[in-house]
Amino acid sequence: MTTGYRPGPARVAGPADIEAVVDTMTTAFFEDPLWGPAFPDADRRATQAAALWRCYVTSALRYPWLLVTPGVESAASWIPPGGTELTAAEEERLEGLLTEVAGAAVAGPIMRICEQLEEAHPTEPHFYLSLLATHDQHRGKGLGMGLLAESLRRVDALGAPAYLESSNPANLPRYERAGFVARDRITVAGGQVVTTMWRPAR
Repeated sequence: MTTGYRPGPARVAGPADIEAVVDTMTTAFFEDPLWGPAFPDADRRATQAAALWRCYVTSALRYPWLLVTPGVESAASWIPPGGTELTAAEEERLEGLLTEVAGAAVAGPIMRICEQLEEAHPTEPHFYLSLLATHDQHRGKGLGMGLLAESLRRVDALGAPAYLESSNPANLPRYERAGFVARDRITVAGGQVVTTMWRPAR
């Protein structure tokens, strides 16, 4: 076993899973310390945030590394070495998309957060855990950590390191148990701190 968690059942997501993955991401990050305040209108947050997650989830289908539990209770979006979260065209459209669904006052700060996170990425080739989420209705069952363990088992089989950004301090011990070590701390304009974490190749 390569982590402190037991690998759980997982499959590669396909186009038919997109909306279920977006729903999982939307519920999981609704009260996130970073991504909750990024969409300050709680009444419209789910709709606005879903547009952001849909963009990233749809783009992730380019790689066979969007892993989900059988019923999409949990989802993990990995970007393989040399890959990108979005295509150049998607990056160019992102701010306009966010402005359309949430307004410029929301879109601007989110774009700055994305830029800060991108600037902190290691230059060494690695697998990047872009998003990991468990639907609110399925929290506390170990599904997310089981999916992480299975993901890392596949990464380890390729002899590659892994990298992630934790937007929630409560998750740090969980990632440490999986073999990640804190690498840096990023403070965004709103004062929230994102911890970047690195897991050497095994």
